[in-house]
Amino acid sequence: MIPLSETKLTDIYEQDYYLWLLKTLELVKNRDVNELDWEHLTEEIEALGNEQRRKVKSYLRQLLIHLLLYLYWENEQPYSGRGWLEEISNFRYELQLLLESKTLYNYFLANVEEVYQKARKRVIKKTELSPSIFPEKCPFSVEEILKDD
Repeated sequence: MIPLSETKLTDIYEQDYYLWLLKTLELVKNRDVNELDWEHLTEEIEALGNEQRRKVKSYLRQLLIHLLLYLYWENEQPYSGRGWLEEISNFRYELQLLLESKTLYNYFLANVEEVYQKARKRVIKKTELSPSIFPEKCPFSVEEILKDD
């Protein structure tokens, strides 16, 4: 075990985050709950959950942007279509990995429309096409968003 010496684990968190992680991991493995820095540990666990949700929204937004570009920016498709398809494939893969969690899948379902609105705004700004070209509501079913081909 890495000795805590005179320095408290809460102080180490502020001074050397990676050392704090190592010491916390060791304490958890040894089931030494009395020495844990509970305040920071709960903050870190909560932050991990927030990061997972942020990734779902981010990958979904990027996927929807590229789907919209591919389907609606007809003048640019001959030049950029292959790249957009590659990006669609990449973002689907990353999203599917996250959605192996049923909880994150339900979070995804609850946020599709909100994320679509942000993706739509980004595509309108990027393409400078009329907003009327892009559907106001998400035109893709969950199956279409996540399908592999």
